[in-house]
Amino acid sequence: MNESRAALRYAKATLNLAIEQKATDAIESDMRSIVQTISDSDELKEMIVSPILEGTSKKQVLLAVFKNFHKITKELFALLVSKKRIDLLTDVAAKYIALNEDLKGENVAMVTTAVPLTPALEKKILSQIEKITTNKVSLENQIDESIIGGFILRIGDLQYNASISNKLNNLKREFTNSI
Repeated sequence: MNESRAALRYAKATLNLAIEQKATDAIESDMRSIVQTISDSDELKEMIVSPILEGTSKKQVLLAVFKNFHKITKELFALLVSKKRIDLLTDVAAKYIALNEDLKGENVAMVTTAVPLTPALEKKILSQIEKITTNKVSLENQIDESIIGGFILRIGDLQYNASISNKLNNLKREFTNSI
């Protein structure tokens, strides 16, 4: 099964359980913390995907790192470990966040630029995004100097790549294919 589809199924199941127990916002907070903590820690990333460590050891580490989390989140750890899918944890967390935002009628648009956005440019981007989507949208700006210039816009599963590095890669591919 496709990893992304599996992560989406776990996220949907977690969201349904959170809705039943009226804990969607608490779980979303946990999921945001999971995504942030794992992306900030190379050791934690390596531990989660390591084929050498047993699932129970991974679960114990996750429970120690995220000890104040909601019961549903801790049950998700146990489920992913028992199904030998703990490596999907970050994807499940990201998909849960997106699903919960859709449920609330909110979206987060991720704009990756080479330099920080000015407030005026942020307003322009938000007004254009709100024309495209019917949901309320908030904007998060990530800085990645490797894109050289332009921007990459991601809203949910949709992505528009208008970066200079992408255009250069496309040109390189065209030249390579024409030779």
